[in-house]
Amino acid sequence: MMESPERGRSAVAMEFPASDGAMSCSPPTMPSWLRRRLSESKTPPPSTVEGIEARLRDADLRRQKFYENLSSKARPKPRSPSRCSSHEDDLGQRLDAKLQAAEEKRLSILTNAQMRLAKLDELRQAAKIEAEMRLRKKRAELSTKVEMRVQQAEANRMLILKAYKQRRATLKERTSQSLLRRMAKESKYKERVCTAICQKRAAAEKKRLALLEAEKRRVRARVLEVRKVARSISHQREIERKEMKNKLEDRLQRARRQRAEYLKQRGKPQNFVCYEWNITQEQEADILSRKLARCWRKFVMARKTTAHLTRAYSQLNINEGSVKGMPFEQFALLIQSTATLRTTKALLDRVEKRFNLTRMAGSAPNTSSFDDIDHLLKRVASPKRRVTPRKNVSSREDKKTTAIRQAAKTPVKLSRYQVRVVLCAYMILGHPDAVISGQGEREIALAKSAEKFVKELELLIKITLNGPIQVSDGQSNCVLGGRRTFRSQLGEFDSAWCSFLNSFVVWKVKDARSLEDDLVKAACRLELSMIQTCKMTPDGDSGSLTHDMKAIQKQVNEDQKLLREKVTHLSGDAGIKRMENALSDTRMKFFEARENGIPISPLSTLILSPNSASPAALGSSDKTDDLTENTPKRSPVVRSLFRDEVNPKEVSSPSSSSSPAEYSSEKLELENVRIVNECVHGENLAFIDTSNSADDGQENIMAKVRETLKKAYWDGVMDSVKKDKSNYSRVVELTREVSDEISAMAPKSWRQEIIEAIDLNILTEVLNSGKADIDYLGKILEFALVTLQKLSAPACEDELKEKHQKFLKELAEICWASDGSENSHVIAFIKGLSFVLEQIQELKQEISVARIRILEPFLKGPGALEFLGKAFTKHYGHPSNAFTSLPLTENWLSSMNGSKDEEWNEHKISRTLLTSRQEYSSRSFLPSTTLRTGGSLLVKMSSTNTADTSSSPSYATSLTENADHTSECNGEEIDILVRLGLLKLVSKVHGLEEGELPETMKLNFSRLRAVQSRVQKIIVIVTR
Repeated sequence: MMESPERGRSAVAMEFPASDGAMSCSPPTMPSWLRRRLSESKTPPPSTVEGIEARLRDADLRRQKFYENLSSKARPKPRSPSRCSSHEDDLGQRLDAKLQAAEEKRLSILTNAQMRLAKLDELRQAAKIEAEMRLRKKRAELSTKVEMRVQQAEANRMLILKAYKQRRATLKERTSQSLLRRMAKESKYKERVCTAICQKRAAAEKKRLALLEAEKRRVRARVLEVRKVARSISHQREIERKEMKNKLEDRLQRARRQRAEYLKQRGKPQNFVCYEWNITQEQEADILSRKLARCWRKFVMARKTTAHLTRAYSQLNINEGSVKGMPFEQFALLIQSTATLRTTKALLDRVEKRFNLTRMAGSAPNTSSFDDIDHLLKRVASPKRRVTPRKNVSSREDKKTTAIRQAAKTPVKLSRYQVRVVLCAYMILGHPDAVISGQGEREIALAKSAEKFVKELELLIKITLNGPIQVSDGQSNCVLGGRRTFRSQLGEFDSAWCSFLNSFVVWKVKDARSLEDDLVKAACRLELSMIQTCKMTPDGDSGSLTHDMKAIQKQVNEDQKLLREKVTHLSGDAGIKRMENALSDTRMKFFEARENGIPISPLSTLILSPNSASPAALGSSDKTDDLTENTPKRSPVVRSLFRDEVNPKEVSSPSSSSSPAEYSSEKLELENVRIVNECVHGENLAFIDTSNSADDGQENIMAKVRETLKKAYWDGVMDSVKKDKSNYSRVVELTREVSDEISAMAPKSWRQEIIEAIDLNILTEVLNSGKADIDYLGKILEFALVTLQKLSAPACEDELKEKHQKFLKELAEICWASDGSENSHVIAFIKGLSFVLEQIQELKQEISVARIRILEPFLKGPGALEFLGKAFTKHYGHPSNAFTSLPLTENWLSSMNGSKDEEWNEHKISRTLLTSRQEYSSRSFLPSTTLRTGGSLLVKMSSTNTADTSSSPSYATSLTENADHTSECNGEEIDILVRLGLLKLVSKVHGLEEGELPETMKLNFSRLRAVQSRVQKIIVIVTR
């Protein structure tokens, strides 16, 4: 510290060393950026001369700025000249010294950097030269190795080619030797088979002659015995006749003597005649009364009175109350049982007899106005089965057949009360949803008439068991007011029966016409398929047909014959006429379409429009048929097959192709989409079948048609064997089909064994030899069944083995029980082939289900949704064209635009009320609007804790907290529209139809129908 003598203030004295010697003791501070750069562990990129020079320039600029800044900081503040004059010279010298030292240091750093860069450049040049030399060396080594490998590969290739030629020659030689051995083996086997056949034929001929001779001896002995017995019987009868004649003569003589004595005693012949007449009449009356009493006692003991029959019917427990409480399947089994049908028929026959007696006596108080109901009974009577006559029958059987045919030509009296129709009344009354589809006028009238008929029948049974009763219906026509007797109730019962029968026939005719349209549709499909396959011309000429085409044509003709029989049973000659018109229109329209180049719609899109028949139309059926004959009217089936106007969208779509291959691929793709959709919705895929459709009635009809065609096919195969000149070609083809199916499923290593075991050439020789070898045929069936057991799942192998053994035992019993003819053995073999083919189909189905189960985890992932989206886009086009390609969906969503805001506001209000009014019970706010707008409230209440939960303060809040918020409507416009649209669909009164569904809901048709059924049941329960 120093004090200035001028101002008297203290000053600070600073000393700056003249040289850098004092500053060299402290280490120089390193800049932070340089310290950060040095601390980084990353390898710096290779530096170039330009980069280094640029960095040096930047460093020089930064250093100048630093010196300027330092000099500005070191410059003293302007003070009075008297105070700073003493230090200015010292400070200037020190700064100059520091600047000079810094300049020297900078030059040294620059020199060091240049030297370092020069060394780096030298190192880089040396590394570059070394790398180039190493690269040339490696290239030379690689070229040497490649040449060596090429030479080695060429040598190996020559060795492999030589070994392949040797192996091929060895295999060829082995194959030739195997063929020679097999030919020798087959020739020996054929010789053994021929020898065995000849031996069996000779033994059979010898046995046949022995049996024939024994039969002749037995017949001769029987004839002699019969003649002897006939002579003894005739002699005995002659003796008895003589004795009877003598007795009669004695009695006549005695009667004459007694008459003469009576005449003498009476004296007057007239009085004697009157007395004798009175005695005879009294005796006859007494005899008749005794006979009548004896017959009545037998009748009562036989339990055939009306009361007994009524009690037996009552024990079946078929009444209005039990039917409504009984499940549909249980009631169907009950009315189909033989005991039920027999008991009901016995009672109805007795009621019919009593009614006929009452009507003939003219004492019925309420005779029905439907006296003649034969035209109604003919429509509900079951058609008689046709029996195929056998050719080889005796003369006595010919006479019996002729007599039966003559008796069949006579009109048969139909029962007035048909058993099955009566039981159908109970089914309609107890389960109308399962029997009646729709709510039209016919259905309503049928339900009402069935209810009235059941009431009258039960009242008749009650009167029969308990006697006359009093009724209070206000409609009694009896003499005693409301008192109902058996006769009066019988008239009411018959009136109700006639009304119900009329309604039933009117309703049944509609179903029969629908079934007839389905059968005609199937016939047209077969006709169109045959025309396309056989390439027929309009004249009916198909040119040169192959064996397969002939088989197809024959099978189609047989199937159409069966369909004609069904149509005849349903509609008679009028139905046959309509079917023939439909077939002719089908041919005509097909050839017209083929000439004009119009694509034909596939058979899968055929939709019949059933013609509804009114009761008035039933009465004028003959006139309608006459008008139909005179008016050229197209069949609805033909209109569905060939459309006059073709939609361009349908022409461009894949479904409009007439190629069977494209149709099958499209059907397969549609089935895949359906399976993926069911899996996405969480359905179990184990029961999925290709015939799953929403239209159960149509599927049932087609299943029945397929079953009928299948039965007819196998009957045709058996008939071809039963003829005098048996044709075994179809049997061989069936065996070939079995072999091909098993070979397709089996591994390749098994195919040779399958071909050797099922040799079609040997089978043809065995069948054509005239004596079927049951052992050989049995070996074929046994091999096929054992192979199927190996191919099936291990878990089902034991069950299949037991099932197959049981079937083989049944076939063996059939063969032993038959007469030993060759046809019986071949028929048993045909049944075995049918069973094997069924087992093959079941195995294929199991394999398909197993594959689907394997793919099930993938089908439930995001890939399934992507697949469904691609399939939908492929079928309906790009989403940009949604307004034109999805018209039904657009109309469906736009119809909800007007009410969506109101429904959403109502939903929010109800939710607010539910959460705010906690003091109310749960019953006071179960909002219906929540259901209508798609809200999800899981109200889980039990009968035991209802009072506790409803009284708790936080009950409403807990309901809201426990709700499934994942399915709660969030207020988005599309979400509200979809929920309201779905609610509108399932809230309809009539059943949903696939045609009115939007395109986006087609795959969920059956699911929507199930939801609609549940909603309707809830509505019915709530409104009771």
